[in-house]
Amino acid sequence: MHLLICILINYLMVLMAMAFFTLLERKILGYIQIRKGPNKVSLMGLPQPFADAIKLFTKELSLPTSSNLYPFIYSPIMGLSLALLFWSLYPYSSPMYFPMYGALLFLCISSLNVYATLSAGWSSNSKYALLGAIRSIAQTISYEVSMALTLLSALIILLSFNLILMTSSQWSWVALMFPPLFMIWFITSLAETNRTPFDLSEGESELVSGFNVEFSAGSFALIFMAEYTNILTMSLFTSIFFFGMIPMSMFTDIPLILKTMFFAFLFIWVRGTLPRMRYDKLMNLAWKSFLPLSLSIMILSTSMMILI
Repeated sequence: MHLLICILINYLMVLMAMAFFTLLERKILGYIQIRKGPNKVSLMGLPQPFADAIKLFTKELSLPTSSNLYPFIYSPIMGLSLALLFWSLYPYSSPMYFPMYGALLFLCISSLNVYATLSAGWSSNSKYALLGAIRSIAQTISYEVSMALTLLSALIILLSFNLILMTSSQWSWVALMFPPLFMIWFITSLAETNRTPFDLSEGESELVSGFNVEFSAGSFALIFMAEYTNILTMSLFTSIFFFGMIPMSMFTDIPLILKTMFFAFLFIWVRGTLPRMRYDKLMNLAWKSFLPLSLSIMILSTSMMILI
């Protein structure tokens, strides 16, 4: 019972962090575009995420008559559930329960995310939604290959699947040892979370919001929440896999939180700076650049660890 309460509190805190991260993004993008951002609701616009949530969840949920009803309803729930499931892997300094093979579980959960997008686009029974879903699947599969190889290279250096051990390992600063490895991982993380410049599954200018075009009210809110929760998730695992080495003490969580916030800020910064890539250039980048480079780095890291 105590473990269940801890898990629920953990998920509640993640959702609160996600809500205020959306506010942070709107504020930063506002200042990048020389405007204020949300500042009208109550005190400096701080309750704006809650106002948006109340607005979306109290709206009437429209169900297209030609849609496949049950997948249409379950797809957003599946997307958010998978996004929250990642946070059961958070490496607390004094965990009650923690999986020994957390890195493998991370790969397993991340590979399931594509099914939520596929189900959402297919069940809408709309050409635009299906096209957005197909593009997202092609993009995700392309980048997950190089993401898995990049993660394998990091795991070879770290010599562990346990996320808690990674944060105290002598080889934790993988990014400083192999800067190209970190760059591939970060760019792949942008593609995994459908963020600019790789937001092709939600390309507003050509796909009218992509795979979620038929979703509204609460179901759209769940998709939106899943996307932003995934950004925080990828920021967290970037900190663990590439910038570990946290001294084990009662304040272990603070450096990890600060590093996660920094990488989450980078996601916003990239969105405010770069334009969307063309789709063919995106696929070329995945298959012709990242795949050979990540394979080469994996061979190099394996050779280095054998020699050491």
